[in-house]
Parts: sequence; C-alpha cells; structure tokens
Amino acid sequence: MAHPSRTGADTAEDRARILSAARTLFNERGVQAVGMDAIRTASGVPLKRLYRAFPAKDELVQAVLREADRTVREELTAYVDKHADSPRDRVLAVFDYLHDWFGQPGFRGCLFLNTVGELGTVSPRVTDLARVHKQAFRDHLGELAAAAGLPPERADQLSVLANGAMATAGVLGTPAPARQAREIAATLLDAS
Repeated sequence: MAHPSRTGADTAEDRARILSAARTLFNERGVQAVGMDAIRTASGVPLKRLYRAFPAKDELVQAVLREADRTVREELTAYVDKHADSPRDRVLAVFDYLHDWFGQPGFRGCLFLNTVGELGTVSPRVTDLARVHKQAFRDHLGELAAAAGLPPERADQLSVLANGAMATAGVLGTPAPARQAREIAATLLDAS
C-alpha cells in the first residue's frame, strides 16, 4: 500500500500549497528575501517534499509565474466578459480590472515586473516567462482594440499605459493610476 504522502492527490495538493505560499511570500517580500524554509513554514509542506516538488528555487519561481500568468489571463478575460458589452467598453474594462486588482489588500505591484526588476538577468527563464506574459497581455489588448476598430499601434500604447499603471500603483500603494490610465485610454479610443 502506498504511503499517503506519496499519492498523486497529495502531491498535487502539496504543489498547490507550495505555489500559493510562494506567490504570497514573493509578492510580500520579493523573491530573493524568501528562502525555502519560509515557504515550507507558510505552506505546511515538509522541506523534503518541497524539494521533491521543486528541486531548485528558480524552478519554484518559474512555476509561480506560470500559475500567475494562467490566473491573470483567466481573471482578466472573465472580468471583461462580465463587465462590458461594447467593443469600446471592453477595452476600458481592462483598466477597471486593474483598478479592482490594485485596490486589493496586499497589492504590491505586478509580480512579473517586480520579479524581473529584482532578478535582472540572473534568471533568463524567469525573464522569458515575464516576456511571454506581457506579450500575451498586449495581444489580448490587441484583440480588444481590433474589435473596437482601433489601429494596431493602439494596442502597444494601451499596453504601455496599463503596465505603467501597474508599476505606479505598486510604488504609490493606491489604485488611482488605474483610473488615470483609463481616462487616457478613453482619450486614445476617442481619437481613433
């Protein structure tokens, strides 16, 4: 009979607990300030099983970013679908989503921007994951902008605007940059 801690269900549960704890701690303290012992304590997963799931911290950081990417894409799509009907409003709903996100307790900025800013070129795989995420965000804006009849360059401008709001809100600790970015986005939409 298999030991209960070695079953697939326990492994998936351990992995989910590790990822959740790591994402919270990385967001609160930064990647470099968080050791595997802190993740073990926060997740409740024994260190041996933690290292079995993620043999290196860099692998854990990558897994956290992959999970964050999936979550953000799903949440953003669901938010826009729920809160906006017209193509113009769907573009602006992205900035409403940002406002809601920036206003959440514990918001410290974009995990992708913060992680790349902290690690620099130390981890090319982490940088690549951040680039993939930011490109997917830009592409999503591109689809929304195209549906609103905007020229392709507007998606790049909207992406820069949104990412600037993420960085500014993280530094200032207020959701106000999302509203300011939304006003600028509305001006861009009206000018097209």
